[in-house]
Amino acid sequence: MGSLPLEGRVAVVTGALGLLGRHHCDALARGGAHVVVTDLDGPACEARAREISESGPRALGRAADITEIESVKALREAILSTFGHVDILVNNAAINEKVEDVAGEPLRFDTYPLHLFEKALRVNVTGTFIACQVLGTEMARRGSGTVINVASTYALVAPDQSLYRRPDGTQAFHKSAAYPTTKGAVLSLTRYLAAYWGKRGVRVNALCPGGVENGQEDFFIARYSERTPLGRMAKATDYEGPLVFLASDASNYMTGACLVVDGGFTAW
Repeated sequence: MGSLPLEGRVAVVTGALGLLGRHHCDALARGGAHVVVTDLDGPACEARAREISESGPRALGRAADITEIESVKALREAILSTFGHVDILVNNAAINEKVEDVAGEPLRFDTYPLHLFEKALRVNVTGTFIACQVLGTEMARRGSGTVINVASTYALVAPDQSLYRRPDGTQAFHKSAAYPTTKGAVLSLTRYLAAYWGKRGVRVNALCPGGVENGQEDFFIARYSERTPLGRMAKATDYEGPLVFLASDASNYMTGACLVVDGGFTAW
């Protein structure tokens, strides 16, 4: 083992083409891991893996749909064929309506479409279950590994809908019940698997990030920052260190835990 905390390990990141997913991949690669970049867009995953390989350990880009078990099994076989083992799984893929992306009529709980709620359950909960079952079970078979399930502060506290209210009193966005419900389920699954796999050498923890500044309207950034003890929203890079910590031996006595990295948002 060299000086890099993840040298020689193989780390899978789902939802790897998203804002945080890209940073997760970079952080793991800088830590010395071989990163498996997986998302729905195969060519984009391959291109991203080539970028990572240019300046770090060899990476693999491979499309997978985490809601389809055969797709994840095919991903597992590709990983084993390329690297021979899996050491780290970061369950990052998720559906999350964002204030910066929503236009049109606000979707309040009273009229929230059932098909959107069910879609969020399918991706955020069932997809995490499938990835853990297929890839986590492979780790348990070998007797070692680390699973990091990306949850959210909204798994711990209810959304404050007033954050989304414009200065003129109008509100074009309401945070739905789908995201908090699914992320709360991810925390429960994390604890279940930590207990289930503890004696088989697999640690399972959750990372609970706060809101990331990413082109939202100024009023929202200001209001969120006022609501946060550190006085700002997160930068995407703020989660790189905590992720590597959970993936590495530095956290080897942690399992079933929720690491909250939110600038203090849930402290009051």
